[in-house]
Amino acid sequence: MNAMTPPPTSASDDISAVGGPGTVSGHRGLQLEEALIFELDRPGHAGVDLPPVPDVPLRLGGLAPRARIGLPDLSEPEVVRHYTRLSQKNYAIDAGIYPLGSCTMKHNPRLNEKMARLPGFADVHPMQPESTVQGALQLIDALAHWLKTLTGMPAVALSPAAGAQGELCGMMAIRAALDHREGGKTARRRVLVPESAHGTNPATAVACGFTVATIPANDRGRVDLEAFKAKLDGDVAAIMLTNPNTCGLFEPDIVEIAQAVHDVGAFFYCDGANFNAIVGRVRPADLGIDAMHINLHKTFSTPHGGGGPGSGPVVLSEPLAPFAPYPYLVHTADSLRLVESAADPTADGRAFGRLKGFHGQMGMFVRALSYMMSHGADGLYQAASDAVLNANYVMARLRDLLPPTFEGPCMHEALFDDRSLKDTGVETLGIAKALIDEGFHPFTVYFPLVVHGAMLIEPTETESKRSLDRFINSLRGLILRAKAGDTAHFDAAPHFTPRRRLDETQAARKPVLRWKQG
Repeated sequence: MNAMTPPPTSASDDISAVGGPGTVSGHRGLQLEEALIFELDRPGHAGVDLPPVPDVPLRLGGLAPRARIGLPDLSEPEVVRHYTRLSQKNYAIDAGIYPLGSCTMKHNPRLNEKMARLPGFADVHPMQPESTVQGALQLIDALAHWLKTLTGMPAVALSPAAGAQGELCGMMAIRAALDHREGGKTARRRVLVPESAHGTNPATAVACGFTVATIPANDRGRVDLEAFKAKLDGDVAAIMLTNPNTCGLFEPDIVEIAQAVHDVGAFFYCDGANFNAIVGRVRPADLGIDAMHINLHKTFSTPHGGGGPGSGPVVLSEPLAPFAPYPYLVHTADSLRLVESAADPTADGRAFGRLKGFHGQMGMFVRALSYMMSHGADGLYQAASDAVLNANYVMARLRDLLPPTFEGPCMHEALFDDRSLKDTGVETLGIAKALIDEGFHPFTVYFPLVVHGAMLIEPTETESKRSLDRFINSLRGLILRAKAGDTAHFDAAPHFTPRRRLDETQAARKPVLRWKQG
């Protein structure tokens, strides 16, 4: 090309074709506009040289390749920069507070990560002979001891991979115990589930072959005791109760509820997702609970989100302990071993079966035990206390502008609703989206479902007063702005994200899961 000839016009020369407000590139300072990696594809510019594929007979039947599979060609710097730029668009617990209610997104101590990377833990393989993994089994045994001590329960099943699978484990143990007691298949068909329970509870009950009877809440956000007792009879297999419940409230009638359940021959399953609020302060066994799953990735700080890795051990009462799934750990004279199936001569055959391929998430076990041992019993007690203190501080500082849904102190999370936004034209979703512009991850919205316009905030115990004040001040400012009538600001929020308000309904109903070249 002649030096005097102007370059050809491209889309990037047309400012109107660029999405970023006020810049030609679409970038905003160091927040760079980034295309999909497929759109960056430049055939022939891959950062590696691979030998030609040899001419070998196909072994895929009629599935012969018809064209390139579509992997993009990029140089190494392009790949590194692409994923670095994407990472800069992520919000993370290392960047700021995650006020998600019912999720306990707290700091993961780096000591836990260091322990999980130790040789012998990080590289252990589930198919190794037991004689070569005695140290790992000792760690699992120590974790089981802590969990049983903290809950007062005699047994724990460690294999469940997450809280929902822990629920399934507990309810399958209850089903197996009822079947055994009644000499075959239990005639009990109903499971009682309060409105304030976690949403997976009824699904788990149905998956185990039960029908669900809903128990309403009273005007204080707790189980309506009279409505509960009215549904108790010999057809009830269990109650599935979350405590503290999804409104962030402790159930004060829990001992009476447990006694009433046991009086009709049923079992008490407790959803332990919120154990973070009471760990070290009260033992579930003392409340009359028969089974409870524990989210290690919430109560004991192991990382979670994005699909895993989770871990949901289940503690079991004496009547349920024999029905715990395989494999389970036993002590011999000179070692530890796993009972893998009913074929093992030491098994009594009452276990309901195998829930999972192996014995659980080893990395999560290491992290959770590190957290427990570094805190000690007094430290865990303090962590629960601080979680409750922080939530009540949030409630106290917001209540003049955003009245809490239920009066009185809360536990580990504070629940608000949209009553104070009435006639402003601003809804819960608008406040949540505007929080993104303020540099915060939004709180949980529209959950629990029994509260209209719910705003559920869990600050956790790892946030300082300074961190909480920064979040609270921004939220107060947004509420005042909504009440001042600036509806347009909230309708268009977020303003400063790489992508603006999306059609979330269409995205959920008609997701685009495959990129096609335009």
